[in-house]
Order: sequence, then structure tokens, then C-alpha cells
Amino acid sequence: MMIYIVEQITEADFGCEETDRKEPMALLKLKSEDDSSEKYVEVSEAVLSDQGISEGKKVIFTEGGKILKYVRVVAAVIRDGDKIFATARGYGEFKGWWEFPGGKIEKGETPGQALTREIREELTAEIDVGDLIKTLEYDYPKFHLSMDCFWAEVISGELVLKEAESAKWLHKDELDSVKWLPADEELVEKIKEIL
Repeated sequence: MMIYIVEQITEADFGCEETDRKEPMALLKLKSEDDSSEKYVEVSEAVLSDQGISEGKKVIFTEGGKILKYVRVVAAVIRDGDKIFATARGYGEFKGWWEFPGGKIEKGETPGQALTREIREELTAEIDVGDLIKTLEYDYPKFHLSMDCFWAEVISGELVLKEAESAKWLHKDELDSVKWLPADEELVEKIKEIL
């Protein structure tokens, strides 16, 4: 998968009334994150607005050629013996769906540092970040998610919810008892194999 950085956005036409186009278009100048090659693509302004694509953001192209904003996050599979900690989202389109806690990697952070910070901010506890379980790639309708998933354990403090709607400890045989976010479903299957 090639990841691009949006370097510049310019108007591709000065009004769709003078063309066959049904909506205003924008021209994106993209630079490959891997080899610094450049690419130019035309995208509708509605897609840019809908997906929050702007200069400086990262994007990918699906196999079908659709452009998606690229979002890189980390997730903690917090383990206590044979139990796994899960949280229910407290906001947005997937409110009430279950996930593994974590969040976005900020500029200059390693995945481990980001995960430690996110758990401290969301759950007030300190964790020990263990091995990488898997990196998941998932296309949601409006963005592509790349999620590094790590084993973790609480080393100090209590897990106190600050953003999630609910939380619970789940045994292996209870993992299918909640409605997981689509991207997390593959991780749940991997965890069931390991536990």
C-alpha cells in the first residue's frame, strides 16, 4: 500500500457550469511517503470535504481507485490473566460499539509512546506495552485505518473511564458477546487463537 502526503490542493476548474462535470473538482499534488515520487489526481471537492482531506494529510488509494484519508492509530489489548479489557465507544457514528482502547499517534511519537499516553489520558492508568500482536489495515467508508495492536498490562493505577461509555473484562468465551467495531473484529479472532 502506497501512502501519499497531500502537498497542495488547487481548484481543477473554475466552475462546473463550463464543463461536463456534475460537481466542482480539485487537483491534488501528492508526494509518496516511500520514494518521494509525485502524483497528481483530480478529486471532487465534496470528497475532500466529506473525508477531511486537506494539505499535509496522508491518503491512500483503495484497490478500486477510491481515495481515502489515512489514519494511523494504536490499540492496547490489556490482559489480566485470561481476561481482556474492552471499552464501548462513547461518541460518534459507532457510539456503543466495542473496541480496544488507544488512539492516534502524534508527530514524533513511537507507537509504544502513543499507546502509553493514550491509556493514561483515556483510562488514567499506567501500562507496560508488550509485543505487537498485529497491524490491521481496514477501509472505513471515509478513511483508511492502520492500527498497531499491542499486548499490554496495567502496572499502576486503576482503569477509570474518561471517554468510553462502558467497559468490561471479557474471557475468551465472552469475546463474541459484544458488538465490535469492524476493524477490531479481525483482532478479536487473532486473540481467540492465542488465548
